[in-house]
Amino acid sequence: MLALAGFAMILTFMVLIMTNRLSAITALLLVPVAFAVLTGFGPQMGPMMLDGIKNIAPTGIMLVFAILYFGLMTDAGLFDPVISRIQRVAHGDPLKIIVGTALLALLVSLDGDGATTYIIVVTAMLPLYRQLGINPLILTCMNMLVGGVMNILPWGGPTARAMSVLHLDSTQLFNPLIPAMGAGLVWVFFVAWRFGKRERKWLGLEHLNQADAEKKTVVFNLAAGLPQPLPDGPDLELSPEDKALRRPKLLWVNALLTIALMVALVRELLPLPVLFMLAFALAAVLNYPNLSQQRQRFAAHAGNALSVAAMVFAAGIFTGILNGTHMVDAMAQTFVRLVPPSLGPHFPVLTGLVSAPLTFFMSNDAFYFGILPFFTKAAAQFGISAATMGKASLLGQPVHLLSPLVPSTYLLVGLAGVDIGAHQRFTLKWAGGTVLVMLVVSLLLGIIAL
Repeated sequence: MLALAGFAMILTFMVLIMTNRLSAITALLLVPVAFAVLTGFGPQMGPMMLDGIKNIAPTGIMLVFAILYFGLMTDAGLFDPVISRIQRVAHGDPLKIIVGTALLALLVSLDGDGATTYIIVVTAMLPLYRQLGINPLILTCMNMLVGGVMNILPWGGPTARAMSVLHLDSTQLFNPLIPAMGAGLVWVFFVAWRFGKRERKWLGLEHLNQADAEKKTVVFNLAAGLPQPLPDGPDLELSPEDKALRRPKLLWVNALLTIALMVALVRELLPLPVLFMLAFALAAVLNYPNLSQQRQRFAAHAGNALSVAAMVFAAGIFTGILNGTHMVDAMAQTFVRLVPPSLGPHFPVLTGLVSAPLTFFMSNDAFYFGILPFFTKAAAQFGISAATMGKASLLGQPVHLLSPLVPSTYLLVGLAGVDIGAHQRFTLKWAGGTVLVMLVVSLLLGIIAL
């Protein structure tokens, strides 16, 4: 009964937001409350909701100050050289812009933190997408496709959980998956190329070639509906207000501060929320020492920070009720019981396939600590090693990142200014394709057995 309620709750939420019946934040708040009352947990749901909020509070705080920090860095012009360089190389070609987005996301995501990747890539690339008229859903899609593959890095959450629960090290679990991850990235760049070709056609640039690109840069004018030439220079066009905020003399200072922040995040010198809070304070003092300027910058980015924080804390209520009612535990146990014994020899393939929908419907903690041990124990009866099961369990991560239970997803869509339901509809099939590519390559190379 609880398992059915859990699946029904998540499906109801997904239907409501993907059909635009409710906004994500209202659905996150109202749907779990309704299901808690219907399943008889009304009197107990208050403490469950508070527990969910407490558990997600550090993430919410980190995202708020990360938005403020990178907002200040954008105001100060830290990413202008990156954008100008990409614009110079791309020559207004949407294909190169989109492939560049994937490449930038790949480089930044080496730190294993999705939220940081989204902030940096969206902040750097969104002005170009707006200037050219490229669909912003492509920007969020490319971020998530790259993140879905790079989330398998050993210092990422899923692999760390799998190593912990199966008592394995990275050489047993991660190293064999490197070829599959490489294939997944090849697929991602193929998708980027496909999007680029489509955007060229939509913008009326399907006949753009290198010679044309070298002669002039082209941008799509939404008002006129025709391709229009950009100014001859490669630099970004800035308003007088934006120019007044730029701090070109502090470019290297800001770059070093950001690099130091990334190093501290990877080495976990301090808790992540604290690191972003301190970095934000330093950035504000260094770039805008005038108190009035600081207030203006805080106010300018408060809207983004507030909308993301509200979404994340609403997600805390959703997960709090899902966990507090033990719906997630019942979902895991029910699924394990439904697996027929005849599929035992094919547990690795089954695990690779179902890891995508299961990690979409539940948190990584619930899957790796709840379902994977049961699967691994059952597979052992057929001579299948724990390492094989662990490798298979990681292949569904590209779809997991689309889950409404992943806080960083709200950050991504909030920064890009797109609807989460539209983002999920747009990205799901490509994320599913990434899972299938990695699974097929894993089977062909013997990384997991059929």
